[in-house]
Amino acid sequence: MKIDIGEMTKQDWLEYVGLCGWALARAHARTGNPQQIAGYLGKNDAFGEAIAEFAVAYANQADRDYAMFVKAIRARKLPASSDAVV
Repeated sequence: MKIDIGEMTKQDWLEYVGLCGWALARAHARTGNPQQIAGYLGKNDAFGEAIAEFAVAYANQADRDYAMFVKAIRARKLPASSDAVV
């Protein structure tokens, strides 16, 4: 099956993104055995702290990337249009 993204309406996009999210969440929810994973992670906070540290670093990188993106648009190094599908 081929999806022609150029022909998608806003509602088509919302539905498509929702289906992709659902499929990804379902795939992740079925990954691994919860008891084995819990046993592997142990009882301390090391895993939670590592995930939190990663999340903060990821968010900071996303902020830097977005600032660079906006700067490139303002400097006209990257074409942009307000006609984007949102």
